[in-house]
Amino acid sequence: MASDDIAAKDLPFTMRQLAKWRGTARTLVEALPYILRYDGRTIVVKYGGHAMGETGVSEHFAQSIVLMKQTGIAPVVVHGGGPQIGSMLERLQIKSRFVDGLRVTDRAAIDVVEMVLTGSINKQVVSSINSAGGRAIGLSGKDGNLIVARKLMPEKRNPDTGVMEHVDLGFVGEPEEINPEVLEPILSSDIIPVIAPVGVGRNGETYNINADTVAGAVAGAMGAERMLLLTDVPGVIGKDGFVIPQLTVDEARKLMKDGTISGGMIPKVQTCIDALEAGVEAVVILDGRIPHVMLIELFTAHGAGTMIRRG
Repeated sequence: MASDDIAAKDLPFTMRQLAKWRGTARTLVEALPYILRYDGRTIVVKYGGHAMGETGVSEHFAQSIVLMKQTGIAPVVVHGGGPQIGSMLERLQIKSRFVDGLRVTDRAAIDVVEMVLTGSINKQVVSSINSAGGRAIGLSGKDGNLIVARKLMPEKRNPDTGVMEHVDLGFVGEPEEINPEVLEPILSSDIIPVIAPVGVGRNGETYNINADTVAGAVAGAMGAERMLLLTDVPGVIGKDGFVIPQLTVDEARKLMKDGTISGGMIPKVQTCIDALEAGVEAVVILDGRIPHVMLIELFTAHGAGTMIRRG
């Protein structure tokens, strides 16, 4: 052993170092009950397209997912990619049109959607998790018929006639059937599944599906303990301008009815309600731009964001 090593070893710890290490140990001890609580439980995480674009977010996200896996949690990642799809369609000079927040996806666009979601974005998420020390594998809903989809045909009132009419969104779908047996052997191993929100129709068609909807459907089919929706807002905002920490399904519906929950938050909260009714224990809407926000939610007493429960 070199003399420098001996000298360094023999140096007494400073009070500042000891205080820092005690703080780290205290944090681990405080997290222990929560680590034990979620041991062996499935948690579905929706990684939002907007949150993904923030500097440094992917690294923090990947580290948190790997730590969750190492503590015994079975994480399932479902990622979005709306902004990235829009950017690629613009580069290819394919015009985008939206109906109530849903992208109309024609035959030319669906090829681009599948390329971006299952290609570049999915592999970026997989690579970031692997770089953080985990073992991730990329999937789409087409793999093993994980997500069998049907064409989404929402209704919209015709402004001229006042009659409700079906709107043709092209190759936009919704989950009709989730086959969780595709994920079960993966989750029982040390591998983390990363799912692109692309489904397959009964006749082999490719469908673009909203990532929040996919996450909710997968979480329900898996009987997940938690679903975490990572987005670019801190949670559900009340009339006083502050984040509401917890809501029941009935309370959430009242807030949608009176306009407190509005705009793009409505479909997110409805996805949460659907997941709860399908069997998920609780759903949390989180600001995915906050470093390690998932660990704060899962492993601390105060949590983060807005948790929605059945009652």
